[in-house]
Amino acid sequence: QVQLVEGGGGLVQAGGSLRLSCAASGRTFIGYTWGWFRQAPGKEREFVAAMRWTGTTTYYADSVKGRFTISRDNAKNTLYLQMNSLKPEDTAVYYCAAGPRVMTITIRGAYDSWGQGTQVTVSS
Repeated sequence: QVQLVEGGGGLVQAGGSLRLSCAASGRTFIGYTWGWFRQAPGKEREFVAAMRWTGTTTYYADSVKGRFTISRDNAKNTLYLQMNSLKPEDTAVYYCAAGPRVMTITIRGAYDSWGQGTQVTVSS
């Protein structure tokens, strides 16, 4: 199975930036869909962003459009989430996910593999 390890979380002031990473084991996963989700205390885990393996099609939740960018480095088997103009409401544990048969990218159950999560805290 795919092993995913997130990193890059931390504490940042509102308006600041962070770049999260998700290192995947094995080869570049042709045909896989990659996604980012987040979960704030007391809330459901929600979709943030995703990309198909081609890297040419990306998807974003309305709440992060224009501020977050999903990308990957195939040579490193690493997925990234560049987060700019951060807001306090972005505070959450962020998880990366991957799956070979993802149809509906916003559904958690569509992904086979998950990382352990990395905490992002945005102060006012």
